[in-house]
Amino acid sequence: MEQLINKCSRKLQLTQTDYVRSMMNTIGWGKRLIALRGAKGVGKTTLMLQYLKMHHCDLRTSLYVSVDDAYFVQHSLVDFVAQFYNYGGKLLMLDEVHKYPGWSRELKNIYDDYPDLSVVVSASSLLNLMAGDADLSRRCVHYDIFGLSFREYMQLVHHIELPMVTLEDLLNDSLSVCQAVTAQCHPLAYFDQYLSNGYYPFVLEGSDDYLMKVENVVHYMLNVELPQLRGVEVAQVRKLLSLLAVLSSNVPLQVDITKLSAMIEVSRQTLLGYLQHLSEAKLLNLLYSDETSVKKLQKPDKIYLENPNLMEALTLDTINVGTRREAFLLGQLRAAKHRVEYTSNGDFLVDGKWTIEVGGASKGGKQIANLPNGIVASDGIELSYGNKLPLWLFGLLY
Repeated sequence: MEQLINKCSRKLQLTQTDYVRSMMNTIGWGKRLIALRGAKGVGKTTLMLQYLKMHHCDLRTSLYVSVDDAYFVQHSLVDFVAQFYNYGGKLLMLDEVHKYPGWSRELKNIYDDYPDLSVVVSASSLLNLMAGDADLSRRCVHYDIFGLSFREYMQLVHHIELPMVTLEDLLNDSLSVCQAVTAQCHPLAYFDQYLSNGYYPFVLEGSDDYLMKVENVVHYMLNVELPQLRGVEVAQVRKLLSLLAVLSSNVPLQVDITKLSAMIEVSRQTLLGYLQHLSEAKLLNLLYSDETSVKKLQKPDKIYLENPNLMEALTLDTINVGTRREAFLLGQLRAAKHRVEYTSNGDFLVDGKWTIEVGGASKGGKQIANLPNGIVASDGIELSYGNKLPLWLFGLLY
C-alpha cells in the first residue's frame, strides 16, 4: 500500500487548486458511496484530487488510487480496502472503477462491511449502477460530470469571472445579466473559440493538439469503453466512427433511420441501439418530442453531437453553423439539468414551458411569434432585445 500512498502524494503535489469548478459545491461529499460519472477528459480525476487536497491532508486516512494501477493485478480491491481501513482509513477515492473486474460486487461488499468508510468512485458515463453484479442503486449517489460551460471556460482559460445564473433569472432579466458580463469583457470575442476548442479542461495544455486529443477521447470510448461496457463488437467501431462523422457535418433535420442505417451498413434495430450507446457515452445528444415516455430503441426526432468541439474534431466537411449553435444550446441546457424536447414550433421546448428558436444575429421570431413563452437565441449579438437573447448567455447556466 505504501507505493499507492506515494503515488497519491505525487499527484496531489501537482494538483492546482487556484481554480475549482463550481460543481465541487454541489456534490454531497459526505455520502458513504458517491459515483462521479462522465466522459473521458471532462475533469473527474482533477475534481477528486482537488477535493482531497483541499479537505484532507493525512494520506493514511484519506487516499486517492486509480484501480487500473498495476498494484491491482496482484491485489484485490476488497483486500486493499481492508488494509487501508485497518490503518485508520476514513475516505477512499477510487478512480476508473469500471476498469476493475467485478467492481460492483466488491463495492457492495465494501459498503456493507465498512459503514464508517466513505468511498468516492469515478467512472465512465457508460457505467450502469443498476446492471452490475450487485444492485448498487440504493447505496450509491451518482453525479454526472460534464465538460466546461462557457462561463467556466472564461474563468479557467481567460481568468474572467462571469456570473452563474439560473434559466429562470436569465429569461426574466436577461438584459441585466448581459450588462454585468459586458462590463467585464466582450463575450463574442471569446465565444467562437470556446465552440471550437473550449469544452474539455485539457484546453489548458494548449490548443495546438487540442482537437487531436478530442479525437483520442472519441477513439478511446469507441475502441475500449463501448466493447467493454456495452458489448459492442470491435469490428463495428469503424461504422460508429463513420456515423459520428456523418452526424458532425449534417444539418439535424428529421431523422431518417433507414437512410442512416444504409449509409453505415447496419440494420435499423442495430443503429437504434448504437445511437443509445453513443448517447450514454456522452458523444451524442438525442432529442425526442416527449422525454418522459421515451422507450428503449425509439427513433429520436433529432440527433446532435454532444458538444460543438466534437463536431470540430470529427467532421469530414464544413461545419454547419446552425447545427453548431443548436448543439451548444442543447448541451448547456442538459448539463444544467433542464428537460429539453423536440418541438415543431421552434428548435427546443425547455421544461415543457419555454420554446426556443436558435439562429444568427438577423434571426427573426416569426415561428414563435404567437407563443407566450417564445425565445430567440441569437448568435452574434452582445445584448438582449425583448425576447431575443444572445446565444452565449446560455453558457452561464452551470
